[in-house]
Amino acid sequence: MKSLVLAEKPSVAREIARVMGSHQKHKSYFEGPKYVVTWALGHLVGLAEPEDYDVKYRTWELEHLPIMPEKMKLKVLRETSHQFKAVQHLAGRQDIGELIIATDAAREGELLARWIMTMVKWKKPFHRLWISSQTDKAIREGFANLKPGSQYNRLYESARCRAEADWLIGLNVTRALTTKYNAQLSAGRVQTPSLGMIMDREHEIRNFRSAEYHTLQGEFGEFQAQWRPKGGQGDGRIFDEKQAEVLRSKVDGKKGKVLSVKKNEKNEPHPLAYDLTELQRDANKRYGFSAKQTSNVLQKLYEQHKLVTYPRTDSRYLSSDMTDTLPERIRSVAVGPYASIAKPLLRGKLPITRRVVDDSKVSDHHAIIPTDQTVILSALSNEERKLYDLIVRRFLALFYPAARYEMTALTIEVEGETFTTRGKTVLQSGWKEVYGQDDDWDDEDEDTNTGAREDRGATQLLPSLREGAAVELKRAALRKDRTQPPKRYTEASLLGQMEKYGLGTPATRADIIEKLVSSDTIERQGSSLHPTGKGTQLIELVASELRTPELTAKWEQELEKIARGQGGTEPFMKGIREMADSLVRGVKQSDAEYKPHNLLNSRCPECGEKLMEKKGKRGKMLVCSSSDCSYRRSGEKQLSNRRCLQCHKKMELKTGKAGKYVQCLGCNIIEMLDGEGGGRVNKREQQRLVKQYEKSESMGSSLGDALKAALEQKGKQ
Repeated sequence: MKSLVLAEKPSVAREIARVMGSHQKHKSYFEGPKYVVTWALGHLVGLAEPEDYDVKYRTWELEHLPIMPEKMKLKVLRETSHQFKAVQHLAGRQDIGELIIATDAAREGELLARWIMTMVKWKKPFHRLWISSQTDKAIREGFANLKPGSQYNRLYESARCRAEADWLIGLNVTRALTTKYNAQLSAGRVQTPSLGMIMDREHEIRNFRSAEYHTLQGEFGEFQAQWRPKGGQGDGRIFDEKQAEVLRSKVDGKKGKVLSVKKNEKNEPHPLAYDLTELQRDANKRYGFSAKQTSNVLQKLYEQHKLVTYPRTDSRYLSSDMTDTLPERIRSVAVGPYASIAKPLLRGKLPITRRVVDDSKVSDHHAIIPTDQTVILSALSNEERKLYDLIVRRFLALFYPAARYEMTALTIEVEGETFTTRGKTVLQSGWKEVYGQDDDWDDEDEDTNTGAREDRGATQLLPSLREGAAVELKRAALRKDRTQPPKRYTEASLLGQMEKYGLGTPATRADIIEKLVSSDTIERQGSSLHPTGKGTQLIELVASELRTPELTAKWEQELEKIARGQGGTEPFMKGIREMADSLVRGVKQSDAEYKPHNLLNSRCPECGEKLMEKKGKRGKMLVCSSSDCSYRRSGEKQLSNRRCLQCHKKMELKTGKAGKYVQCLGCNIIEMLDGEGGGRVNKREQQRLVKQYEKSESMGSSLGDALKAALEQKGKQ
């Protein structure tokens, strides 16, 4: 008997088939002596649509909501039905004795495999291939240590509940908002609170009132210090200009003394290994990669190049069973720019600490690290090279000691006023050697919510001073500045907040951000995320429970408990159904209004309603605002080959009630096109042009007559 292996993608199936000896290639599978390897093309099966339960749901009507099937049905997805039929045929073969699930080793991968098993009515034994990298060695070891399929039943139940919850909440609320306000308004269990956080930050920025302030800097010869209020309360900002000038005059050029000299040694341990979210954040901060871009590039490094381990992980630690593989992984990356920092680690025993290996903090997959696959850096694209560089350096830093500094803090008194400063001496670079001159590789969140440009106390080299030593404030200077509003979210900071509140998973957060962008509720402006007019209104129309991340975070925690066998599916789904019913009821009872933010003054040439400007994959589109009209055209300027008779510039192609025409935007000349209005020039334009040229001509020129004759001739054609 043979085993049927179900992979998630054709490329993965091809690699498994090659490694496991299934060399006979067929249209939808590979076959060998022991294994028949096929693939799923992502989801082949999904949750049924509302119209699959009742044909009346084909039309979106508010009175039909909420839609609450007693039992959720599955359906074969039409776009991939050909591959489903192939899998179904293979599953029914008499020589197939068991199924090996080889989809992505995660919640979503488990779900798509189980749904396929349900639809093909699989009754035979099944096992699970659970691997964290796509190398030949990992595949062979995985097949030698297959797990019982039932071991992942709880993971499947968690995935099923997540999918059904998204269907019940997202579908019902989206249909309710869309039908209530006659606009394409999308809401969801995760995307809406994510939008809510962006909108909350926008409110903070809009309500912020900037204020001018001064700081007092003192130059003490070899070093500088900043004034601080007595008692250490406050950050040194002075909002009264007169008070600031009085203070400056008081201390300028005066003698002082050192009140205290405090020295302490600081150890800065290496940052933790990457999980997907942290890698997405770093790639966004350092290279401007979007979260989706990072996911796509990382998938190539994992699947195509086989250089990194499983990407969609939420763990930042390694498991103890990996310890023996670490030297080989270091050896594999000891090439090119990494040789000088990797080879020293191989000379002795690797320092393995709980900050690197901790089984209690590894869930389904360990952190993202390099595999033992030999790397050829020249074979990587620029994007792949950058992302691989992040992963390799973070991995090597795990085995370097902490960075050590001696920090010196000085407190100085001048005329009863206090000045403070700090100094830093590097005692041991430690893990920062891995990053060379780039000293900004830490594991802290970026500052996204400060009301002022704070002086972070940039460190400097301080002279050797003792308590009581005399000093002179040679020059006191006021620095003027203004308080700043909170920073808008970048993808890096938004990912951090989503992770903090448990919104989505490492595998889905990038898609959530992209969905918000594609639905025109947020937009990218440089590195910042801004809410659109549509997003601003949408968040006000949605119930308050769905705007904030706390409720969704609670749901995600419950889903995680289900996956661990600590929670039940029925209580969770009961809560979801009650919430969906409440949210729809709130929309029905609402008296709020929605005004499309993208309405233009231009009218639809077919029905006369106003046009709306929408963003699409091919640029801007102009769409009729009436739901009964299907008119749409490109919103980008379309230049014709015709040139203006007056300024000779190319004219813009347009469409009106009388057909297509061209118009010069500078001179406002309008001309109907041949076949779309008789090829005649607009009569008013004829009269205006002739008069203009007749007036502008001098010295008896016949240009006006010639133009008149030309226009008359064209009108006869």
